Amino acid sequence: MHHVILGAGPAGVIAAETLRKHAPADTITLVGDEPDAPYSRMAIPYLLIGNIDERGTYLRKSASHFDDLRITQVKAKVTRVDAAGKKVQLDNGQSLAFDKLLIATGSHPVRPPIAGMDLPGVHPCWTLEDARAIQALAKPGARVLQMGAGFIGCIIMESLAARGVKLSVVEMGDRMVPRMMGPVAGGMIRDWCEAKGVQVFTGTKVEAITSGSAGAVKGLLGKLAAAVGLSSDDAGGALQVRLSNGQTVAADLVISATGVRPAIGFLKDSGITCLQGVLTDEHLQTNVPGIYAAGDCAEAFDLVSGKTIVSAIQPNAAEQARVAALNMLGQKTELKGVTQINVLDTLGLISTSFGNWEGVSGGQSAVLTDKAAGRHLSLQFKDDVMVGCNSVGWTEHVGVMRGLVEGQVHLGDWKDRLMHDPTKLMDAYLDCAQGQGRWSGAADARRR
Repeated sequence: MHHVILGAGPAGVIAAETLRKHAPADTITLVGDEPDAPYSRMAIPYLLIGNIDERGTYLRKSASHFDDLRITQVKAKVTRVDAAGKKVQLDNGQSLAFDKLLIATGSHPVRPPIAGMDLPGVHPCWTLEDARAIQALAKPGARVLQMGAGFIGCIIMESLAARGVKLSVVEMGDRMVPRMMGPVAGGMIRDWCEAKGVQVFTGTKVEAITSGSAGAVKGLLGKLAAAVGLSSDDAGGALQVRLSNGQTVAADLVISATGVRPAIGFLKDSGITCLQGVLTDEHLQTNVPGIYAAGDCAEAFDLVSGKTIVSAIQPNAAEQARVAALNMLGQKTELKGVTQINVLDTLGLISTSFGNWEGVSGGQSAVLTDKAAGRHLSLQFKDDVMVGCNSVGWTEHVGVMRGLVEGQVHLGDWKDRLMHDPTKLMDAYLDCAQGQGRWSGAADARRR
């Protein structure tokens, strides 16, 4: 049996190891499109901070790990999948025949349609190659402008601030982390960042990026303005970034963090059904028997929302990979579902978001906000079940919040008590969730 895995990120690596554990005689080929050893993108911010070196990003530390497991690695990019013929075509001219196929190609950065994106000094922050370029430019005191203040953007921002740069962030949404936080919470995160010295523009777009030479005249005008006490933000920068609010910001480095999307373009005309991601069933199998998907490119069923979603977080990717691999071997295993789970550290401010944090039609909500203390808690209910929540600066009982949402725990009278006092989450959990046995993480929640 030949198993081909497209993608050498966490999902691909875990799937390959699971296959080898349960099928010692099968042939396994792991296809990755980067020259480096399989690594974790989530470790790149720690590399930029300086907490680890490049080897610290590697998913497996032993150089012989994959050879020892007899997992063949191919460094190439997949260009086409022939589902009917059971073959994949690679950009190196190689064709691989498979018995079972796992699509675990992850995501790729969204490239905004902005003039100047090809200029030197403009980079995404997604690969080790990107990280090397950023390290060379993000020196202490360097002027850095980041496009995007979503979840990934805030993680990148943390590492940039640690490098001692002068940081500006531009977010087209009306608040920071708009896909994770409502207006109040997103505004609190913005206030926190500005208090930490980060210049934040929300409700603003980057319209164009020009080189320093193109901005020379503006630079001269900026110097003249400074001489009479006016703003000179656009003076003398290697890059000039024009914003939709009429301002121009000088930058030595521009980072694009405007979001990601599943890397599934190669599946066009393959016959494999794709919506936002590669659509899968409870066994992670696609509409084509013998072809599976896992990780950030897979669209799987979310128990809380009752619909299929792409949940691009590593714990979900790992579990999807394990379930997919077992099913590839004929060991029928069901994915218990995925849930939107986000825990974010933005310059020391912890925020969380679980499930349907925006609420549902006909539902109820309980909100507690203390801006002076930098704390916000929002709980969303459908009948007596907490279907979502988010928080800012509220680190107590994060595990309980996740457990109540994922476990779809019936709260009974406790729903009304939480409506009056959202801080009683632990009491509600102890009284309801443990008795119903709805969440395997009970001990973790109790410790939190």
